[in-house]
Amino acid sequence: MKKFNFRKVLDGLTAASPVGSSGGGSGSGAGGSVHPGGTAGAAGTPREEIQETLTSDYFQICKTVRHGFPYLPTALAFDPVQKILAIGTRTGAIRILGRPGVDCYCQHESGAAVLQLQFLINEGALVSACADDALHLWNLRQKQPAILHSLKFNRERITYCHLPFQSKWLYVGTERGNTHIVNIESFILSGYVIMWNKAIELSTKTHPGPVVHLSDSPRDEGKLLIGYENGTIVFWDLRSKRADLRAYYDEAIHSVAWHHEGKQFMCSHSDGSLTLWNLKSPNRPFQTTIPHGNSNTITVLEMDHPIVDFLTLCETPYPNEFQEPYAVVVLLEKDLIVVDLTQTNFPIFENPYPIDIHESPVTCTEYFADCPPDLIPVLYSVGAKHKKQGYSNKEWPISGGAWNLGAQTYPEIIITGHADGSVKFWDASAITLQMLYKLKTSKVFEKQKVGEGKATAEIVEEDPFAVQMMYWCPESRIFCVAGVSAYVIVYRFSKHEVNTEIASLEVRLQSEVEDIITPEPETNPPFPDASSQLPSLKSLSGSTNTVCLFVCSYFVPLLLSVKARPVRMPPGYQADLVIQLVWVDGEPPQQITSLAVNSAYGLVAFGNCNGLAVVDFMQKTVLLSMGTLDLYGSSDPYQRQPRSPRKSRHGSSCCPVEEGLLENRENSFSRSRSSSVSSIDRDSKEAITALFFMESFARKNDSAVSSCLWVGTGLGMVIILSLNLPASDDLRHSEPVVVSPSGTVLTLKGAVLTFACLDCMGTLTHQPYEVWRDPHSADDGDKTRKRKLVMHSPSSSQDMGDHQFAVICSEKQAKVFSLPSQTCLYVHNITETSFLLRADVVTLCNSVCLACFCANGHIMTLSLPSLRPLLDMNYLPVTDMRIARTFCFTNEGQALYLSSPTEIQRLTYSQEMCDNLQDMLGDLFTPVETPEAQNRGFLKGLFGGSGQAFDREELFGEATAGKASRSLAQHIPGSGGIEGVRGAAGGVIGDLTRARIALDERGQKLGELDERTASMMASAEAFSKHAHEVMLKYKDKKWYQF
Repeated sequence: MKKFNFRKVLDGLTAASPVGSSGGGSGSGAGGSVHPGGTAGAAGTPREEIQETLTSDYFQICKTVRHGFPYLPTALAFDPVQKILAIGTRTGAIRILGRPGVDCYCQHESGAAVLQLQFLINEGALVSACADDALHLWNLRQKQPAILHSLKFNRERITYCHLPFQSKWLYVGTERGNTHIVNIESFILSGYVIMWNKAIELSTKTHPGPVVHLSDSPRDEGKLLIGYENGTIVFWDLRSKRADLRAYYDEAIHSVAWHHEGKQFMCSHSDGSLTLWNLKSPNRPFQTTIPHGNSNTITVLEMDHPIVDFLTLCETPYPNEFQEPYAVVVLLEKDLIVVDLTQTNFPIFENPYPIDIHESPVTCTEYFADCPPDLIPVLYSVGAKHKKQGYSNKEWPISGGAWNLGAQTYPEIIITGHADGSVKFWDASAITLQMLYKLKTSKVFEKQKVGEGKATAEIVEEDPFAVQMMYWCPESRIFCVAGVSAYVIVYRFSKHEVNTEIASLEVRLQSEVEDIITPEPETNPPFPDASSQLPSLKSLSGSTNTVCLFVCSYFVPLLLSVKARPVRMPPGYQADLVIQLVWVDGEPPQQITSLAVNSAYGLVAFGNCNGLAVVDFMQKTVLLSMGTLDLYGSSDPYQRQPRSPRKSRHGSSCCPVEEGLLENRENSFSRSRSSSVSSIDRDSKEAITALFFMESFARKNDSAVSSCLWVGTGLGMVIILSLNLPASDDLRHSEPVVVSPSGTVLTLKGAVLTFACLDCMGTLTHQPYEVWRDPHSADDGDKTRKRKLVMHSPSSSQDMGDHQFAVICSEKQAKVFSLPSQTCLYVHNITETSFLLRADVVTLCNSVCLACFCANGHIMTLSLPSLRPLLDMNYLPVTDMRIARTFCFTNEGQALYLSSPTEIQRLTYSQEMCDNLQDMLGDLFTPVETPEAQNRGFLKGLFGGSGQAFDREELFGEATAGKASRSLAQHIPGSGGIEGVRGAAGGVIGDLTRARIALDERGQKLGELDERTASMMASAEAFSKHAHEVMLKYKDKKWYQF
């Protein structure tokens, strides 16, 4: 019997109706409602014309890669044979780094801090010890490491671990001072335990404290050095189960290190001293130094941040060989530095990883996939000129793993805005990240003199140059930023250095609405359950109405002065125009909540909770500066009245500053938005939340498209403004541009987030743009040459047809209108119990869809134009406003957000990319032969150490040591067993690796067999010789002589 696919059946039922709606799914808690808003006469029946190709099978969410510096690092480890580095963090994360492209992120499910990391050198495995007293064995022989075994200690707390080279027995020290031994293969405790009271002298009356160090002697593997916190050092003989010697020091021990000959060791102490000990005279250290307390001491390496840990890189993995480090890896609280020790000036290596994302805190992000291919080399060429010099000329020493380009190699660029006003462009192609170019927006302003701005020091908590919003047109290379101090800077790209003055404009943007009393609780902003989902809304810098309410109340911009003198601008992005909002009647300008630029029109538009400004950046003139209410004209659906003559209210902002009111607003987020006239009046400031330039039908009776600016507000209103541009581009620099309301007003529920336009075939219509040309090109003497404009994409107006679709998404719902009839064809109520933080219309598999990120953590995609739900997954609850501020979607099924203050997390919502992810990730483990140990020589072998072989298996195995107490630790099997290895390691490399492992194991077993055979032969020969001697001794004696 044929099985039916119910999902396809439902898709077919949805396709049967030209006016459809559907609920927001179980995750969003919304119910759909039919809301046609009119008839579909002008557009016909678009579902019959447009064949949507995207189905739910095209979508799947998974994390791809994490970039940046590991947040709150705690531990460091290095495999000298595989040449890979591991960093553990306080949040339970592990980052494993190799050659560029090899960057792996793992996370302990418990989230407990990582105390220590230990590689099984050249074995493709890693042991992690966590603050929840659990040990984990990670399998690194697959692209996405998984836990093979876990061991949870129940009665003792883990403080230190040590794994000898080529040993399968892990020493584990605890807070009680005991040392346990774990079999790495089975992750089971041995019955062999070194109790603290046996290790110290019986006459000692005090507890030695936790174990802070464990290491076997380089001279004799059967001797274990145990360091206790109170300064006690014990040299334990594992065979005889007793202490060979004990040493005592008055200061607490922090760390211990052996000399490679195994005769001396050094300790570091809490008072900053270093003590050097000799095994022959352990009564006291034979040398004590205090390097940081000696005025004659020279500081060789001084770091910018506190040191978390460091280790030296040596070629040999054998601790008993001469240690000649070629580099030292220093893990700082906010940086990772590798110092070249082979050169006399100790230069640092140039770090190939993007670990400086947090150089200044990230305030906003934008993501562009499948952008013009020439942009990356151009940005790299101008950015390379500003790179720091003085790095080591040697290759980066952490060079393990293998990585190659995957199947998806389209250009990707990530842009990050920062608190110090800097903007960084990153090459994000093929799931890597490399900085291309850095722009410092603060350079257009005069430096703040000491003492300036002190009057508002109590209010100003942010950097005055912090980047709040960015807008980039990759085709024209126009770049625009909005700063937290209420300014907008327009940049043009040039390959030539210029020395010129920076044009500037001042804009008065002031709301002229009726002065209303403090809003009552029931009329407060309508973001349900936001107080539970977003605990720190005051730090949000997004684009919804909430932003205006909370950000504006806490930040009073400083008065920044644009440089009046000619400024030298290097190749790259050069400031073309600075627009500043000014104080009006003692009121500070409000932060900008929306921003849009169009290179073809030569216009930049921005808005805040007072109104909208449109500026002609070609003629450097202000075209429009108008309060939001005035934009409606006579089309205001709420018929609000202009306010009475303005009273001066010094120091007030767009929202009341009183903390009590802010608390009321937060507590009332569970109330739904009221659309009554009275509530609109009381919450009279209507922020501009979205802007969009487009060739569109501005009015119902229009027969052809014209230049428009779509304006979305925090109350769900959409206003279309007509742009009257000069008929000829030759007159663009001389004739004025006229901006006027068209009278068209559309409505949605909730603050408007995004716009898009589809042609009559359902293809995404890109905004008009000017093809980039260098404004300072040497061969361009004629400044009046014609601009090359692309007005439509598809290119000709015939392709647009006689109608188009306008896609509008608010924080609550999405609507698709047919233009010019302005008929609402489709509506989808996305959520009732939460609200959207981000929505973008993106392309995927040569089609188009609407991607949404909700405050309750759901990621959703809707088909276009029919708004059918294609994906709804509870991915990430918004526990931090950093996520809400930085989450963004882009084309080809990709997205990103700032997962921590120092890291960017990329993810995909494309099933195809999820399927290909294994091919795109790097290999952490590559087959490498372990270097052979050096020949120690006859004399060194005779006098340099114990000649007795040390068999850990015999000493720690169950047959000799017995079983450990079951209540001491619990074994937990992991998910990364041999099945995971077989699944991950595919192809020829995987087969070769498995074959090599099998050969190694077979060779090892054969070697053990040869040794046993030789031992048995020697024993037999000795027995034969002894028997022969006995026979000769007694052969002539009589029986009575015995």
